[in-house]
Amino acid sequence: MSGGSVTGAPVSGRRSTVRVAVVGDRGTGKSSLIAAAASESFPESVSPVLPLTRLPADYYPDGVPVTIIDTASSLEGKAKLEEELKRADAVVITYACDRPETLNRLQTFWIPEIRRLKVKAPVVVVGCKLDLRDEQFPVSLELVMAPIMQQFREIETCIECSAANLVQIPEVFYYAQKAVLHPTAPLFDQESQTLKPRCIRALKRIFILCDHDMDSALNDSELNEFQVKCFNAPLQPAEIVGVKRVVQERVPEGVNDRGLTLTGFLFLHALFIEKGRLETTWAVLRKFGYNDDIELCKENLPDLSKKAPDQSVELTSEAVDFLIGIFRLFDSNNDGALQDSELDELFSTAPESPWDEAPYKNSVERNEFGDIRLSGFLAQWDLMTLLDPSKSLAYLIYLGYSNDPKTALRVTRKRTLDIKKQLSDRHVYQCFVFGPKNAGKSTLLSSFVGRLFQNAHGLADSYSYTVNTVDQLRGTKKTLILHEIQEDDVKQFLSSKDSLAACDVAVFVYDSSDEYSLKRASALLMDVARRGEDTGYGVPCLFIAFKDDLDSYSMAIRDSEAICQEMKIDAPISISAKKREMNDIFWRIVNAAERCHLSVPETEYGRNMKQYRRLVNHSLMFASVGAATAVVVMAAYRAYASRKSHSAS
Repeated sequence: MSGGSVTGAPVSGRRSTVRVAVVGDRGTGKSSLIAAAASESFPESVSPVLPLTRLPADYYPDGVPVTIIDTASSLEGKAKLEEELKRADAVVITYACDRPETLNRLQTFWIPEIRRLKVKAPVVVVGCKLDLRDEQFPVSLELVMAPIMQQFREIETCIECSAANLVQIPEVFYYAQKAVLHPTAPLFDQESQTLKPRCIRALKRIFILCDHDMDSALNDSELNEFQVKCFNAPLQPAEIVGVKRVVQERVPEGVNDRGLTLTGFLFLHALFIEKGRLETTWAVLRKFGYNDDIELCKENLPDLSKKAPDQSVELTSEAVDFLIGIFRLFDSNNDGALQDSELDELFSTAPESPWDEAPYKNSVERNEFGDIRLSGFLAQWDLMTLLDPSKSLAYLIYLGYSNDPKTALRVTRKRTLDIKKQLSDRHVYQCFVFGPKNAGKSTLLSSFVGRLFQNAHGLADSYSYTVNTVDQLRGTKKTLILHEIQEDDVKQFLSSKDSLAACDVAVFVYDSSDEYSLKRASALLMDVARRGEDTGYGVPCLFIAFKDDLDSYSMAIRDSEAICQEMKIDAPISISAKKREMNDIFWRIVNAAERCHLSVPETEYGRNMKQYRRLVNHSLMFASVGAATAVVVMAAYRAYASRKSHSAS
């Protein structure tokens, strides 16, 4: 594999320029350095601070112009200096080779100042006035800078130059540009001298995509095809032999009788980076669609942001079939479930496992060994697709989904249209779970994924989301997502106009033994109903009497039924997680979501508004009829007058 660079368009893909701020103590040669780079000659005299300087696109091989900002070292220019540091893509810090104290200032002032301003740009340290250093006291740049670079990781590289002798002047801004276009930090850990995990994962995916015969090695033909794709130039047979020889000498397992292995492929990229040829690895990554964060560029994915608030995104049958195949491929012991180690291997070609953190962690049912079954695996994908469709699509591609990305996801019909048609065509429903504290919301979510009942408050974890499949009539399955809304968060949650747009059904959980709990649940139901009426996103609602194993207070049944009758929703559903008497609650929730036009609560305000609209429509109808009658009468009168006129003549 050659270390060539892609020609034509800039490797960076999108940058129109690289902005470099040059800072350093007074008299260290900042302005002379910039002037010499721009004019390719040593200036006899320069201004204290130069105006903006631009090196043209053809100055360096990547075809990206460099904009250089000179800065003042005086206190008067401090505000301008800070502004330019914050705007910079890269920072050049100068010191004078003949003044050691300016190098000390690098450690005591300039790097701490960059950190104070939270500047994340890479730093290039430049020793100017190399021609003035006393030759009787030679200095090893590597020995001097190694401990400094060890201490300050933001330093990308160090170089010494002379504007007077035009020594290594272009190289200064080449390294600054390179640090931006081909950054080291995402790829390589300088301390351990190894590729970073995310880089390894991306290169592993690229290796698998190029291994067309799937024999875990790149043969000569596959290597050559890879070279042409990334660098627009074929490998000569002698070059292939040379590449393999280098790998085999350093990493014997990097080559076998079938070709270059993944180990060898990764070794080559680590070698390129160690030798400072980061552009080679970046060219490969960018050719396969990765950005500077080593993620797939969002511009290469379909735009899913234009859907209406009450539309959702679901996996297509094509994507589900692909995921079933992936599940079976990584179920190495064929036990119908994935262990955590198998799941980690499945996601080893993605930037990281997407389900290690909230809201996905602990959101699905697992078997007695803690493994995830196929139904839970697919349900987890349904959850990710609903919450973050772009992320779901990207991860499908990381796993090897090679069809048109547009075939992987479908946007559902608007829920407002579903209500008019009195039927939902969705396969995935989201249920918002409301209720006062200690009513049983978290227990409801936990029981949905088969977790044991916890008797004492605070022992059970609070799960924001759980997801599972629910068997419906006629053998169909739907995915149900339960989303817990904490009582303290309801007011802020409902303040958004579109807060209920993503909700297919809402349930209100209360402790059937606690009168106050019922009153709070009733108030929350009223708040949600009013918000739905105000925004047009009314949702089916169910009242759930939890803790049915406890003695209810004397008027509990009458009070709860009265609330439901007043709001025109179904009577409360009594359940007990402790006794595992769930009364088909999850089937009922899905059924309510499917029959989306029913069980939508009405408030007195809503009924009054509905009556008002009917009256307005009725009045408009009479006005229309009246206007039409007047037109008919006028036409009849004109006809009569015309006939009378003719008969008179």
